Amino acid sequence: MVAVTEGPTSEQQRIARGWRQIREWVTVIVVAVVIATLLRTFVVQQYYIAGPSMETTLFGNDRVLVNKLAYRMGDPARGDVIVFDRITTNGDTVQHDDLIKRVIGLSGETIEIRDCVVFIDGAAISEPWLDEVSPDLSPSENCGTADLQPTEVGESEVFLIGDNRAMSFDSRMFGPIDRDLIRGKAMVVIWPFASITLL
Repeated sequence: MVAVTEGPTSEQQRIARGWRQIREWVTVIVVAVVIATLLRTFVVQQYYIAGPSMETTLFGNDRVLVNKLAYRMGDPARGDVIVFDRITTNGDTVQHDDLIKRVIGLSGETIEIRDCVVFIDGAAISEPWLDEVSPDLSPSENCGTADLQPTEVGESEVFLIGDNRAMSFDSRMFGPIDRDLIRGKAMVVIWPFASITLL
């Protein structure tokens, strides 16, 4: 006599298929989250602009995409817009703020400002990203810190200034920053859609 073994019922097959689909979706979601986390941590990150210091290049509520690998494979260049870690201390409290500014001075250069004009190693530089200076306003109204004594940018440092000179807290006040504090290079405005542009 031959023994007959019953196979899984259609209901059992349906349940097994359901669990298999759930496992597949969970796997896809976990892999996607891991990839997104790795990209955000090591490759590219979105930053939100708060404040007027980079107007009229960037405005409050703009969102920019920052390339975190940019300076692992190259050096900052004059004119780059970067995000960096601004570290301040108040007693025992250490605070980290991500700020966005433009690279103006590079390692080994001497930067000076006279009547709002930036000089690098004694020569005035062109700054096409700036708005026209109003002749009806005083230098301090046009650019805040209108004059800066010659300041040497150390090795592995950069000197940063916001495009809205009159409203920017930057290297004119706190000096050059170490390159290790740079988070990455701002590449493109991604929001709002009407403002999408390369930086």
